[in-house]
Amino acid sequence: MTTASTPEQLSREQRESLLYRLAQDYRDLNGTNVEVWTHTPSPIEFARIVNVARPVLFRNTPNANELPALTKWTDDRIVTVMGNRKLSIAVTPNGRADALHTLPNGTRYFVEPHTEPMTMQELFQAIKKSEQDASSEVYYLQSQNGNMYSAADFESGSDHASNSELCPELLSDVPREIPWASEALGRTPDAVNIWIGGSRSVTSVHSDPYENIYSVIRGSKHFTLLPPTEGYTLCEQRVPHAKYVRPTPSSPLEIEPIPDSTVRWAEVDPTVSSIPNTEVGTPLRVTVRAGDALYLPAGWWHHVAQSGDIESGICIAVNWWYDVEMRGMTWTWMSFLRRMGAPDGEGDEEI
Repeated sequence: MTTASTPEQLSREQRESLLYRLAQDYRDLNGTNVEVWTHTPSPIEFARIVNVARPVLFRNTPNANELPALTKWTDDRIVTVMGNRKLSIAVTPNGRADALHTLPNGTRYFVEPHTEPMTMQELFQAIKKSEQDASSEVYYLQSQNGNMYSAADFESGSDHASNSELCPELLSDVPREIPWASEALGRTPDAVNIWIGGSRSVTSVHSDPYENIYSVIRGSKHFTLLPPTEGYTLCEQRVPHAKYVRPTPSSPLEIEPIPDSTVRWAEVDPTVSSIPNTEVGTPLRVTVRAGDALYLPAGWWHHVAQSGDIESGICIAVNWWYDVEMRGMTWTWMSFLRRMGAPDGEGDEEI
């Protein structure tokens, strides 16, 4: 009887050969387009979309009645209702938070942003300065920790957001959940997040174990996408962990290593690299404008850039993260693909 090989028993060349064939088959069957809908899906329609597990762009969904923030969130209103309330703002020298950076000595680190408390007025002023001065630091509200609503808010049954950084007046302009998504998925969101920044803020390529509904309120978001079958082309590596710090209130940011900590992260930037002479590794690209929403399936790799609005150069978006269904094949496939594409010696790592 032949003993089956585990991923870590295969050479990298063997794994990449198998993954390439799988990725090519997926491309042949599914194409390279992002489907566009011009109407809001019903729960049944969205359930079918989730079953196919490909991104879909919804034009003018949700509308202003469903998402009042689309018409109400001007600079003046946001600043006025937030007043002196502080938010946790990510700060970087160049807009690349949670990304790989190479130090002068050649060591490459995964670097988290520095965080500073700021009022909304201070944040808007900092973003506008950053847009006008390419040498200035970049500020981005991107805490992605349920900074609007968290799973605990749904579990408690309360109408209030227990840990939100936003005031109730702004929270009331964004629905706690997307009704057709919640009904189709049979659950409420695990987290609802707000994102506020300018054109210099970039999210490096990564994947999330969530079904994601991403809605733009002001400006535009530019997504570069790869299916889970092509994650191996991004060449994830285990790198040392670090963070930006500001030694004194007036000093520039510095990179400070975090002892005995590493992070697995993608080495390849899909906006500039692909596998030569093949469609595999060539990303899909989609722009999500104000009033649009993108369904991003669990496990899809995405790099995100953004453009601010005409009014003030600011981009605002919200997203609803729903836990992926653990039963069936989705989670199993995601785990398998991650193990097959893992750096040598890390085949058993969880997603």
